[in-house]
Amino acid sequence: MEFDAVLIPPRRAHSIAKGFWHDRTINDDLDACVAACPDQTALTAVQAETGAVTRFTYRELSNMADRVAVGLTKLGVGKNDIVACQLPNWWQFTITYLACSRIGAVMNPLMHIFRERELSFMLKHGEAKVLIIPHTFRGFDYEQMVNGLKPTLPDLKHVVVVNGASANNFEALLSGPEWEKESNAKTVLTQHRPGPDDVTQLIYTSGTTGEPKGVMHTANTVMANIIPYAARLHLDANDVVLMASPMAHQTGFMYGLMMPIMLKSSAVLLDVWEPLRAIDLIRNESVTFTMASTPFLTDLAKNVEESGKKVPTLRTFLCAGAPIPGPLVEQARSVLGTKIVSAWGMTENGAVTLIELNDPDERAFTTDGLPLPGVELKVVNDDGVSLPAGEAGKLYVRSCSNFGGYLKRAHLNGTNAEGWFETGDLARLDVQGYVRITGRSKDVIIRGGENIPVVEIESLLYRHPAIAMAAIVAYPDERLGERACAVVVLKPGQSLDLPALVEYLKAQKIALQYIPEKLEIRDAMPSTPSGKIQKFKLREILRDEKR
Repeated sequence: MEFDAVLIPPRRAHSIAKGFWHDRTINDDLDACVAACPDQTALTAVQAETGAVTRFTYRELSNMADRVAVGLTKLGVGKNDIVACQLPNWWQFTITYLACSRIGAVMNPLMHIFRERELSFMLKHGEAKVLIIPHTFRGFDYEQMVNGLKPTLPDLKHVVVVNGASANNFEALLSGPEWEKESNAKTVLTQHRPGPDDVTQLIYTSGTTGEPKGVMHTANTVMANIIPYAARLHLDANDVVLMASPMAHQTGFMYGLMMPIMLKSSAVLLDVWEPLRAIDLIRNESVTFTMASTPFLTDLAKNVEESGKKVPTLRTFLCAGAPIPGPLVEQARSVLGTKIVSAWGMTENGAVTLIELNDPDERAFTTDGLPLPGVELKVVNDDGVSLPAGEAGKLYVRSCSNFGGYLKRAHLNGTNAEGWFETGDLARLDVQGYVRITGRSKDVIIRGGENIPVVEIESLLYRHPAIAMAAIVAYPDERLGERACAVVVLKPGQSLDLPALVEYLKAQKIALQYIPEKLEIRDAMPSTPSGKIQKFKLREILRDEKR
């Protein structure tokens, strides 16, 4: 794969001079852990369905990463080849990334909710050479799905199945044989190690174009975010990080996979969010920190209160993905005894802003935080003129952790010559520099921290034989923050109900979480004189009707 990470070279000299880029990779940090604390627990992975618990010390983690790395080369994986990984929070996910980093391959994390429609585009666009999947997870047969897709993916040479029964299972090909003991293993493991400006991660994000965009990150860009993030949260080697958010999101990838290794601390992975199990893990593993979206915090506070099981070691819960309701912060502070930290970020940058630990609790529900070191924000009007504090406008970010660009789509990079990146969000800044996200100019709904690609779903609705006009808009939900509502105008003589709409969209092989959970049928859409649907009016109508 030829990567066009054009946003990296122009920033290098400045980023190094300012100390924002550290010119190290995850290989350096893992090697440092093995040297300093080889027998410390590095990773504890819990499978909710089976109850299986797998643990690795740092020595074991490094050895397994080397083993899988050599195994990948035996499948033909070389420098800059894409290894796609559609796994939940299993230990094989962490190992695969570390293995890729040993041999200069690039990992493409894929959400386990993706189905044929999303996967067919991403795997083809990213030219994935190897795809690693579960045999089944939460009742869904991934192997059957991918076998149906494989003939349409000419670059995909191998499908590796975790817990599979066939010869292409993960243990037989990668984690079982002691590949790292072969005579040429040392050469294989060192000759193509990536540099800090080489692309190390390709991760897809939903945008307004109707197709996902492949975000390219290097070790320098992600570490430029993780290091100040950990410093602001006062995290160090003594911390234990619980990660139940998917590692195929930047949240899980950067702060559940990479950060613990960089800190020489310990990570605890949970593959399915079960609040009572999470409580037991926090208590049994002495978890001190976690990061997740608002529904996770709601569930945790509710179940701690109802069960009476306290979580005294949990010092900090960083909540991002949607605004945090004030009453939830107050309840969580009271019930959990935990500092609630609000934050805002993007796949392209990682966490951009978060409040300080010594900030008043109200900052968590009245702001989305303060920029991290190496990050600048500005709010501008439609003419690009910077607005004073308190006025809402378009939010731009200039950050040391800004991505390298969108794969094969440099024209969409949204970054000007001065390094300002157009976020697509609307916001205001207060006089102290704290930001509040007030809306989104990009047409995306965030359901429980998961972006719903509105344009793509709308295009499918327009193909339905009964629908004349369609729009997807958000409506508020106490637990998930937002859910999606399909508002449609029907063709004359046609009828439609929600179950029929759901079945239609399921047949399009999209992620179930993308399917609208409410259907509103209208005689007409509010629109501009030019005919553009006014979604803000639709949202107002839904809000008013709920009252």
